[in-house]
Amino acid sequence: MQTYRLSLFVLIISVLTFSLDTNVYAQSNSNKFVVVLDAGHGGKDPGNMGSGFKEKDIALKIVLETGRQLERNPNIKVVYTRKKDVFIDLDVRGAIANKANADLFVSVHCNAHNSQAHGTETFVLGTHRNKTNFEVAKKENSVIFQESNYEQKYDGFNPNSPESFLAISIAQEEYLDQSIKLARIIQDKFTNSLKRKNRGVKQAGFIVLHQTVMPSVLIEVGFLTYKREGVYLNSSKGQKEISTAITKAILDYKNSIATIGDFSDNKEFDEIPKESNGIEFKIQIAASSKALETKPYNFKGLNEITRLKEGSLYKYYYGSTTNYETTKQLEEEARSKGYSSSFVVAFKNGKKIPLTEALKTIAN
Repeated sequence: MQTYRLSLFVLIISVLTFSLDTNVYAQSNSNKFVVVLDAGHGGKDPGNMGSGFKEKDIALKIVLETGRQLERNPNIKVVYTRKKDVFIDLDVRGAIANKANADLFVSVHCNAHNSQAHGTETFVLGTHRNKTNFEVAKKENSVIFQESNYEQKYDGFNPNSPESFLAISIAQEEYLDQSIKLARIIQDKFTNSLKRKNRGVKQAGFIVLHQTVMPSVLIEVGFLTYKREGVYLNSSKGQKEISTAITKAILDYKNSIATIGDFSDNKEFDEIPKESNGIEFKIQIAASSKALETKPYNFKGLNEITRLKEGSLYKYYYGSTTNYETTKQLEEEARSKGYSSSFVVAFKNGKKIPLTEALKTIAN
């Protein structure tokens, strides 16, 4: 009888321990940084076939290796749009990322050209700045012709018409700033670590990026039509090096935004004095290459919108307060209107400063 009670006690403790571990895992999993990896093309769509290499196969191998490396980090969850040689509609790829509530969407492709062009370039969503960018997007977007009911799904979008891309709106450009940041880090890794030719960060109207609602990039890892580069991309060595560069770029991006800090949960800053020593806080809701009128109809009904140009981008801010506590309310209002990636930005004498610096200043 005593042995039975002891066994029962051990069983209960084991069950409770297992339940506790499961709950802890579920909680930590919900806080993971979610990265969706998209291998371009697949199945009946081989992509470009420069020098006899298949884009769909190379893209998949790079994505799977990138995923394996990222999954070593316990704080990252990787979601794949495809893990084998299957055809996935472009809108489905975006839907997978949106459903996963992803923090990043990274699509991998291989380039092609009728010249000796070579090197890497990373695209973010935007309007075409030149004919070359349009041709790259047109090639990648042409896959929709292999999808059923593509005219209905994409509202009559025509990859061969430059006019079709003019419909890209501020709603899709909400994440442009963050997308460009990731794209630049990726290109820097390719250039500095792998000594690849840097063709830059570019904008173009890729449908697969248009479907997502998070920072998103499309990487052209090289030209299969350039024989030397095609051989490299088709090799296990090349694929491993490219995957490692992409992985490091994603981790660097993740760490860079983490250093900004979520001060709403930071007890040190919960007791910040109401007066902020002349420092002003605003909520950044969007970034765009277009200068929009700061009227409510352009920003889902939000008033008190200000615009600031930084480089080639226009940043849009909602509200203004000298009280850091008030930013929580402003941020909630922005998010309720659909600006889910909005965040607090600090200014001093009209000049943007790091948020950490602002909070330390007003805490003293």
